[in-house]
Amino acid sequence: MAPRLPGGGAVFSPPAQPTAGYNDLFLLAPFGFFLLAPDGTIQHLNLAAARLLGVSRSVATGQALRGFVLEAHRERFDGFVAGTMAGLPGARCELSLCGAGGALTEVSLRGSFDVGTRACRVVGELAGDPIDALARSEERFRRIVHCADEGVWEVDAFGRTTFVNPRMAALLGYAIEEMIEQPVARFMDDEGRTLLERNISRRRQGEVRRYDFKFIRSDGDELWACVAINPLFDAAGRYLGALALIHDVTRQRAAAARIWHQANYDDLTGLPNRHMFMDRLGQEIRRADRGAAFLALLFIDLDRFKEVNDRLGHAAGDLLLTEAAQRIGACVRGSDSIGRLGGDEFTVVLSGLDRIAAVDRIAQDIVDALVAPFELGGQQAEVSASIGISLYPADATAIGDLMARADQAMYVAKHAGRNRYSYYTSGAQQASLARQAIAADLRVALAEGQFELLYQPIVSLRDGAVRKAEALLRWRHPRRGLLRPAEFMPFAESNGLIVEIGDWVLREAALQVQRWQQAFDPAFQVSVNKSPVQFRRDPELYQGWLDFLRQLELAPRSIVIEIGESVLLDGMDAVIERLRPYRAMGLQVALDHFGSGYSSLAHLVRYELDYVKIDHAFVEALEHEANGLALCEAIIAMAHKLGLEVVAEGVETEVQRALLRESGCDYAQGYMLGGPMTAAELERLGCGAR
Repeated sequence: MAPRLPGGGAVFSPPAQPTAGYNDLFLLAPFGFFLLAPDGTIQHLNLAAARLLGVSRSVATGQALRGFVLEAHRERFDGFVAGTMAGLPGARCELSLCGAGGALTEVSLRGSFDVGTRACRVVGELAGDPIDALARSEERFRRIVHCADEGVWEVDAFGRTTFVNPRMAALLGYAIEEMIEQPVARFMDDEGRTLLERNISRRRQGEVRRYDFKFIRSDGDELWACVAINPLFDAAGRYLGALALIHDVTRQRAAAARIWHQANYDDLTGLPNRHMFMDRLGQEIRRADRGAAFLALLFIDLDRFKEVNDRLGHAAGDLLLTEAAQRIGACVRGSDSIGRLGGDEFTVVLSGLDRIAAVDRIAQDIVDALVAPFELGGQQAEVSASIGISLYPADATAIGDLMARADQAMYVAKHAGRNRYSYYTSGAQQASLARQAIAADLRVALAEGQFELLYQPIVSLRDGAVRKAEALLRWRHPRRGLLRPAEFMPFAESNGLIVEIGDWVLREAALQVQRWQQAFDPAFQVSVNKSPVQFRRDPELYQGWLDFLRQLELAPRSIVIEIGESVLLDGMDAVIERLRPYRAMGLQVALDHFGSGYSSLAHLVRYELDYVKIDHAFVEALEHEANGLALCEAIIAMAHKLGLEVVAEGVETEVQRALLRESGCDYAQGYMLGGPMTAAELERLGCGAR
């Protein structure tokens, strides 16, 4: 047996402060182990040591080991401890321990001194035939190591393998005999070998650390493992090798990488999302400052994308966005950064520029690339691009201003006929004023009651009943017909009218849910969306909503406030403060489109939420991606652990509905269950009914 006990030639030296990985190993070791402070008090002991004392580990911890020694043998014990503390090699003695009830136990003690922590390690065994005792201990230790769920790997002073347990061999896909005498370097890459050597060196100096190493399996796949290394010394203190306890963390690392990717990249196109893009833009600005160069920010909006999406459906729209991202990428240099802000909006940073002609060429290439027809699953669609360009530092020096100027320039290109690019100029400010004219139409719409609400049912996956509905705003424009929020909400947000419109939506939804509760289900809820702009209003204005709900004798929980992930960009502490008035009123809060780009599981822990709505992209992946179900199950499990209920968005097939129900999802929403409809249509569908 490679790991030897104190009766043999090598000392299996435990860490001065046992790490999590070694706790189980030493707790169940067949020999007694004590860790003594400089004053002789017991800091740590294992089960075998507690049995030698005849008391529990909790009782013995903190007491002086000398107090358990038979009084007649205490002088002998004092000499043993003094020799150990002095660093004398091979310190040992035999004496009697006095346990509970006065029972005496004859033991043999061996000691070693840890220079780094100035702690005394003491290993104890029952006195008797050392060969028989060693055989019994070896057999018990062998059973522990061979049955361990973690890998055990021993190497000699030259890094050659002297022992592996079956679990370790299985983790790497080798037979045990194939690993014996092989150097550790054979199973690691260059980076792993360097890290391993540094770890062993530090551990020999008294440092206790755990590292993640990458091993190479027999089939060539990577095995990521958390490794705790403990050196082996002989009785004279000479280094003999090391013993490592190895835990497979491959899946955990892959899951963490997926979550990080989801938080920073757009799932559809694979491009950096708003959060990642803004970070890269900041880096490029700092680089431009150091190099005295300029950079160009391109804000790209696809013309007529909404028409394609409405005519051909979301699946075709997603294909178009994916292809558009690839075409944009083919037009820029490898050093440039591309991002998708959301919807049909893309951004590009052209960095390290010294001539404006390069910007013209790339912008025109993008315009030409995007005007070419798109083949979308047997159907053809055509769009174009309006591109706004702002220059750093000529047009703005702050990131927010640079983005705003590019956005203004994009509107100039759009109003000039689309399918073109435009630089920011003072004229872009005039275009901004023109957009404010739309705000006048919005004020008329509020005054003349041109807004209306549609409702999309939210179905319980437990019993199939319609338990909730999401209120969806529409504008019945006298000339343009029924408009969706995307066609007018940006103007409402930029002019502050979103606050008044939001008030109207909440009050109208409250009146409607009151009627439904009285007629169908007292627990029925309606959810309303709130834009980031509304979170910047004075919290005292929320009191008007609460007063209105009280007038209706309506429980505040009847309304669910839905916030988009873009709200999270305001900063965690700011969002929590803005959510607090809602929570104080009793309104419930849902995080909409979870996973679409900005949020992470950490937000579910920090924010005060009641519901999390899984983005339709995750739901669609249930049927088409190998990890789609696992990701949904992980989100659902985490949300439930935090006391949140889960709503799945975009449910369009029975398969998706069944998988979500089996995964424990609470509610589903999507066109399969019902699209946006009037209140009367929802009533016919059956509020609260199956």
